[in-house]
Amino acid sequence: MANTTDTAKNQQAYREKGPISRLLGLPFTLMGILLVALFFSIVSEWIGLFFFWPQEGWRHSQQMLNSELTWISTAFSDSLLMDETDQTARWIIVQTYEWCFEKTGLIDWISRSAEQARLNSNRGTGLQHYLGKTYVYIEDYGLAAVYAVLTLLARVMILILTIPLVLAAVFTGAADGLVRRDLRRFGAGRESGFIYHRAKMLILPLWVAPWIIYPALPITVNPMLVLLPSTVALGLIVSITVGSFKKYL
Repeated sequence: MANTTDTAKNQQAYREKGPISRLLGLPFTLMGILLVALFFSIVSEWIGLFFFWPQEGWRHSQQMLNSELTWISTAFSDSLLMDETDQTARWIIVQTYEWCFEKTGLIDWISRSAEQARLNSNRGTGLQHYLGKTYVYIEDYGLAAVYAVLTLLARVMILILTIPLVLAAVFTGAADGLVRRDLRRFGAGRESGFIYHRAKMLILPLWVAPWIIYPALPITVNPMLVLLPSTVALGLIVSITVGSFKKYL
């Protein structure tokens, strides 16, 4: 009986979670999403480095960063959220690289370790040779991870720049849903709670999915190939959710 009462109290406390507590928890939720995206981004880059592009090494990740910056300069030259998007994005990338990787000594440590490892590998035999090989791999995978972080940052900026597009799709879907709901309300349309609840459950996953899928892609693609379908799907689901909302409050 006590366990049943405790469970009921916990469920009631969860249901009573208000908008203020959700708003306060939003930054931590976004941070968690970005950390998950960063994890998948680095892992996918390492897998590709091992299986698909070992000859390119860490330069594959560097080329991806340059491609993302090119997308920003060409597709988002005029933005509602940022002036001079190309220069601002490159400045943010450069500052992040300097403060997080150069001034911390990480890049210098990777470069010096790899250089010393090459010398030891050429001179030595046996264990010393294999240790040298290991340090060379550390350089490849370490620099690949560094540029994967910067690529993720560039892609997050692209996601931020597409927020007006997402909001426009949401508002359009909501307006379309309200019109269909009023037509159903004043007509003989049927009400389906099943459709409403299932559509409502898909709104958050469709909103969050691009923030995980796009930053974690191990290849360079046009961001619109990922963001536009998800935005259209989100607007459609919002329209279905609002349109299937109960007739009478």
